[in-house]
Amino acid sequence: MKLQSLCEILTEEFAEKVLSESANATTMKCDLVSGDISGVAFDSREVKEGYVFVAITGIKTDGHLYIPKAVELGASAIICENAELYRLYKEQYKDVLFFLVKNARRALAIVSKCFYENACDKLTIIGITGTKGKTSTSFMISKILEKAGMRCGIIGTTGAYFEDFYLEMNHSTPESRDLHALFAKMLSLGATHIVMEVSSQALMMYRVYGIEFEIGIFTNISPDHIGEGEHSDFNDYLYCKSKLFTMCKKAVINADSDKVQYILDVCNVNDVPVTTYGCENKDVTYRAKGEKFYIDGGMKTHFEIVSESGLYPIEVSVPGKFSVFNALCAASCAMTLGIDIECITKALTNVKVIGRIEPVENPNLKAPVIIDYAHNAMSLESLFTAVKAYNPKRIICVFGCGGNRSKLRRYEMGEISGKYADLSIITADNSRFEELDDIISDILIGMGKTDGKYEIVKDRRDAIYRAIDLAEEGDIVLLAGKGQETYLDVKGIKTHFDEREVVNSYFKR
Repeated sequence: MKLQSLCEILTEEFAEKVLSESANATTMKCDLVSGDISGVAFDSREVKEGYVFVAITGIKTDGHLYIPKAVELGASAIICENAELYRLYKEQYKDVLFFLVKNARRALAIVSKCFYENACDKLTIIGITGTKGKTSTSFMISKILEKAGMRCGIIGTTGAYFEDFYLEMNHSTPESRDLHALFAKMLSLGATHIVMEVSSQALMMYRVYGIEFEIGIFTNISPDHIGEGEHSDFNDYLYCKSKLFTMCKKAVINADSDKVQYILDVCNVNDVPVTTYGCENKDVTYRAKGEKFYIDGGMKTHFEIVSESGLYPIEVSVPGKFSVFNALCAASCAMTLGIDIECITKALTNVKVIGRIEPVENPNLKAPVIIDYAHNAMSLESLFTAVKAYNPKRIICVFGCGGNRSKLRRYEMGEISGKYADLSIITADNSRFEELDDIISDILIGMGKTDGKYEIVKDRRDAIYRAIDLAEEGDIVLLAGKGQETYLDVKGIKTHFDEREVVNSYFKR
């Protein structure tokens, strides 16, 4: 990518957004635009010779403060939105091309898309937004697409996946530069489709700006991510979620949500065709009925899809009521893409969601062992609700809480486990830089509000072994809090710890 192309992209995309002063600077420095761009960075530490550095304003720091560092490391162009610093630095660094824009995050998205040769335009991208269900639904859709002969990647909370490729991530939706790099990587490996989680933060911060989604999916919404550094209130949270439906060709929407009309209005304004699904609302394109939950060589979920074309039985190996919603959503998306219902049915029978009510497969287990990422009160209560539908004799719950996080979360999780579990085994999670004994003491404050029985086993491996020792036929063992994570974070050191391996190692002792 040439610097000349960068000038053209920014001039076209921000015709009224690039300040005239920046445009004049570009004209004056035509001798600088003949070189190549070797990379795009928004962290000055990543800058190398020939990079474009985009100074974005973050929650904790301001990228404009690192412009001198970026220039020192070899940046050939700087994009920024602070007019005062722009004027200061463009006079100070005469051999660097400067752009002043109104929104640097939007500029980062557009420049990144072009640098990675518009890879997103060569892929069929499905975006999922909502408070809950995004991860599970993305795995289900991916499984269906693969069964239909498509090569599908996943980008979301548990990481980025495509066949043998995996990348751990810090955000459900990565920053735009990293997102477009992922698109390019998966495209080069042969991907044709991408299913991705689209968080409200990503929509608010323009991480997906400039991407056209084949289908946008709305699962549900409840208050979350509201507070300092996130959304100012629930209305802002809902508004940001709805922005996905200004960027998609088609929409698949949960009609049981009490905010469905808000999303439908956005779709109507933007002439987006809508497919609806639900369990309670009968006036939908696809409806689920006849849910049954049973244990038969594993925890099974059965329901039927009702549509104008007929009645279709579905069985899913992912437990719980919300797996009915997620599977129905995935099937609705697939049928909107024109995939045959028989293909959908076969795919959902064998689907597995990493770290989300994930059963551990071992024939020696007397009782099902479930791994789940539940690491706050809301998700832990949802997990208990899901497994109670199977009428277990007892629920044994192994859990801890993360260090350097809200104490309120510990009180609440202790109270929830004390209320729903027949036995709680309190243990370590990512204690980080806090003492494990202090974290456990906080959990016990919440536990003390209930009559729940508990044991304390500080070593998480020993805690899991203890739960399997105690489990009898008819019981269910929950391992809550780690999910997809394969490490324990203690005092800044991450040690390998995969609960699947731990459960299987129980039988090799």
